[in-house]
Amino acid sequence: MPERPMVQPADYGALRAFAAVAETLSFARAAETLGVSSSALSQTIRGLEDRVGARLLNRTTRSVSLTEAGTNLLHEARPAIDALAAAFGRARHSEGRPAGVVKILSFRIAADIFLLPMLARFQQNFPAVVLDITLDDAVVDLVAAGFDAGIRVGEVIERDMVAVKLGDAIRQIAVASPAYIAECGAPDSPADLLHHRCINWRWPGKTTLYEWEFCENDRWFSVAVDGPLIVNSRAFAVQAAANGVGIAFVKDSDAAGLIAEGTLVPLLEQWSAPFEGFYLCYPQQRHMAPAIRAFIDALTASVKAGSQPLAQ
Repeated sequence: MPERPMVQPADYGALRAFAAVAETLSFARAAETLGVSSSALSQTIRGLEDRVGARLLNRTTRSVSLTEAGTNLLHEARPAIDALAAAFGRARHSEGRPAGVVKILSFRIAADIFLLPMLARFQQNFPAVVLDITLDDAVVDLVAAGFDAGIRVGEVIERDMVAVKLGDAIRQIAVASPAYIAECGAPDSPADLLHHRCINWRWPGKTTLYEWEFCENDRWFSVAVDGPLIVNSRAFAVQAAANGVGIAFVKDSDAAGLIAEGTLVPLLEQWSAPFEGFYLCYPQQRHMAPAIRAFIDALTASVKAGSQPLAQ
């Protein structure tokens, strides 16, 4: 005799349907309560009986009654049915109350610009949400690394991510101290950088050096420079250039203060064009956790309130 399949946890719906019929002793009233047709309900009960291996209900054209097996099953399954119903109810209720941990990976400078201004208000509005923020300029796979969202520059965002633009385009410029220029002169073109002491920069987590990017007549090109120093911090590169170590290639905003006071001199500006700025990115999800949605909405609202450009 073939072995009958056991009732599985996925049979919760069938057990709930059986309990509704058992309590009302009417397929019509139970179907109305469950929001299904009587024929569909009858088919569900027959499937459950097949899986249990026993008749659970006596049916006639006028009445429905429980068999002994049905009575026993209802008595044994009722606590589990009620517990699952309560668990589903709590899950639905929690859908509207953001809580839990949101893991975020952000470029360091982006965290200062976009995250710091919104943190206090976010904590006030969502006290049950913990923001676990990692500051790292390394190029990593957000999903594989376990992050829920990230703030990155446009050029390092995975193609399958949702990307929301947060800020203005970024412009990089070459800078050097007046002392360095007095000693070594100023380059007249990007190609001249090959004959200068340059401060190289490496993406954290990468082995190759970043090639300096310039633009001429809407055509982008890169220059692999050489020099006595390699760093993975833009801020350190700025200070090294200010101290006369060599020429650095940094965001114009990072060097603006030192340029204004005369500590640094901008170079090759006619070849320095803006490129994509920072984006909030996160994986596409059909059912996004409320805590993640709360963070995304709060960040975009903060950026908008701060008059930063915001575009999908």
